[in-house]
Amino acid sequence: MLFKIKVLCAGMTLLLCSLLSFAQQINYPPVDKVAADFKKLLERPRVPLNPSLTITQTDSVITEHGFIYSEKNERVPILIYKPVTGAKSYPAVIFLHGTGGKKEDSKGMLYQLVKRGIMGVAIDARFHGERIAGGAHGAKEYVAAATAAWENKDKGHQTHPFLFDTAFDLWRVTDYLASRPDVDANRIGMGGISMGGMETWLAASVDKRIKVIVLDIAVQSFKWSLDNDKWQGRAGTIRAAHLQAAKDLGDSVLNKRNVQAVWDKLLPDITGEFDCPSLLRLMAPRPMLVVGTENDSNCPLPGADIAYASAMQAYTSKNAADKIMRDVAPKLPHTSTPAHFKMTLDWFSKWL
Repeated sequence: MLFKIKVLCAGMTLLLCSLLSFAQQINYPPVDKVAADFKKLLERPRVPLNPSLTITQTDSVITEHGFIYSEKNERVPILIYKPVTGAKSYPAVIFLHGTGGKKEDSKGMLYQLVKRGIMGVAIDARFHGERIAGGAHGAKEYVAAATAAWENKDKGHQTHPFLFDTAFDLWRVTDYLASRPDVDANRIGMGGISMGGMETWLAASVDKRIKVIVLDIAVQSFKWSLDNDKWQGRAGTIRAAHLQAAKDLGDSVLNKRNVQAVWDKLLPDITGEFDCPSLLRLMAPRPMLVVGTENDSNCPLPGADIAYASAMQAYTSKNAADKIMRDVAPKLPHTSTPAHFKMTLDWFSKWL
């Protein structure tokens, strides 16, 4: 298996060509249809952003902490690190935490972005951080929300707390940043780790205002994991919801059938037109860095290879193969590495 891939010019390796052939057999719809379908699925009534932030300043950074509204009853907690250089406007990067985390987990990334003259922005995903009454308890509330969404019988009020709803929030955060006079709206990037990276490829795929993308331990194929019995790691991130579904469907253990039932309800078409190999095509020709690890059970490497090959074809077709790069750290499980942290910073610095 190829552990490290850096694509700097047109053309694909034999491995990528082979993987692309597999991906093409799935026969995804055209990218314009995928984008329209995904926007239609996630869209919901929009309300004024009504930002409310408290500003503090030190010698090295201006910090803003507060919230915006993405929906009528959805306040999105937001943390902003801004350079103190006094420039008229700055490029900005939205960086997202993983399952069970919170926006403050990204402070190190935000601070390093500021040192490079970039505004750093983090939010709490739904059912994380300040979005939990009384304080968060890891992923407990997130998993409970996924379980409730599975058990919901009202088809007219189906929520999608597992990834999709936060992707909509990210569109609204981008609305907010684009409205700020101190943000260069033509230089906004987005990235994240694990769940945050998945929310990134969901949101950024159809939001062309996101000009630069970084995906860290986040690229996979839901369909491949089902077809090849490698769904266990991903299902484990909301295990209680899957166990409830298995029980409701009359199963004593998790299996492909009940896992797919949860994904079909909470993430409609995630094994079809909204799977990662399909949505990554929509990133081209915007600069995109994909980093991961060899032994990632949440994002099995063969499925990640297929997604990358699909993206690579789209970039090559647009003469943009120099704008996509991948690095896979050998022998490691689902974890973000210091080397990938630096690559992330360098990628945003280079392209924003």
